[in-house]
Amino acid sequence: MVAAPVAAQTPPATPPVTPPVAADPAFTACMASLRGVAEKQGITTTTFDTHAQQLAADMSVLDLLDAQPEFTTPLWDYLAALVDEQRVADGTTMLATHRELLERVATAYGVDAATVVAVWGVESDYGRVFGKRPLLVSLSTLSCFGRRQAFFRGEFLTTLKLLQAGDVRADGLTGSWAGAFGHTQFMPSTYERIAVDFDADGRRNLIDSIPDALASTANYLVKSGWRTSEPWGYEVKLPAGFDLAQAGRTNRRPLTEWATQGIARIDGQPLPADDRAAAVLVPTGIGGPAFLVFKNYDAIYSYNAAESYALAIALLADRLRGGTGLVAAWPTDDPGLGRPERRALQTLLLARGHAIGTADGMIGTQTRRAIVLEQQRLGLQPADGRAGAKILAALRAEGPPVTLPESVIP
Repeated sequence: MVAAPVAAQTPPATPPVTPPVAADPAFTACMASLRGVAEKQGITTTTFDTHAQQLAADMSVLDLLDAQPEFTTPLWDYLAALVDEQRVADGTTMLATHRELLERVATAYGVDAATVVAVWGVESDYGRVFGKRPLLVSLSTLSCFGRRQAFFRGEFLTTLKLLQAGDVRADGLTGSWAGAFGHTQFMPSTYERIAVDFDADGRRNLIDSIPDALASTANYLVKSGWRTSEPWGYEVKLPAGFDLAQAGRTNRRPLTEWATQGIARIDGQPLPADDRAAAVLVPTGIGGPAFLVFKNYDAIYSYNAAESYALAIALLADRLRGGTGLVAAWPTDDPGLGRPERRALQTLLLARGHAIGTADGMIGTQTRRAIVLEQQRLGLQPADGRAGAKILAALRAEGPPVTLPESVIP
């Protein structure tokens, strides 16, 4: 497989987060022990010392180890932020802009363009958000402290191997707190195993090369069991009295058996008349949307083992194919907000004197504190700082901004 080069679109440079300097004896001893392990794995002492000798632990990453949004955010909030109209519109633009490249990726790997672009959109907002944390700092810290040290040591050492091989460069090497980086946020070990040089420039570059990144994403899905021309699944309507004990991604039964129970596609189309293994997902209980999923859902799930994440990719891909979104409503009277609505909410908070920075659609600590104050002032319960439809509607309905007294403005 040799592909013609396609010009990369490098996202705007983001200054890395400066880690706190800490002369921690435990960290120093840990890194000294890793130096010996690295040498046994073929990492030269020059490589190790060049990239690791001056590192200092950043203990803030430990706070993030048990607070992943895939597991701590209500599903309707998580999906509202990741499958919003802005991401759909931007993804549609990316499909058109990179049409020829995506056709070549589909020919080479059998993964459709919408799925590849959906992964790109969810992972880095189409290359806009790579993560600000210095990769080697985060991975070295997690190698020495907290849970899963063995896993993160492997990722740290693999990063050094990638640097030694020239696949990545240390300058500006940033990513997520856990060490994922590049357009589609590969962990270093995944990068080492799966990344491909699709632009044929002699380097597997998932940071600066869109062809390498998208082809590597397709390669990952194929190696995870992707089946060409098959769907990930469908939104379905469950029959009355459906036994939820039958649900779950690993509880697979022949499609015909589910059809016999009365499960039907919510759009009215018939289920295929075959014995393909399928599972029923009811992620928020019997009162919310339900899905019938196949092997391709598992391939997506393997990218980041969380139902919310896999559904975000699957549902965004459906929207990029021209779908209109879910039919069934989530079981909440306070739906989540997409980024345009979050920016509108922040604009209303700024107009009321809250010092939250800019209306960027990112709900951080200051925005949540401001929401709490407005919820309390308006008598909305619970006053939990959540950016939902209720607080947005209440502020919009209020009329001219009501500036809070200086004594209560954070």
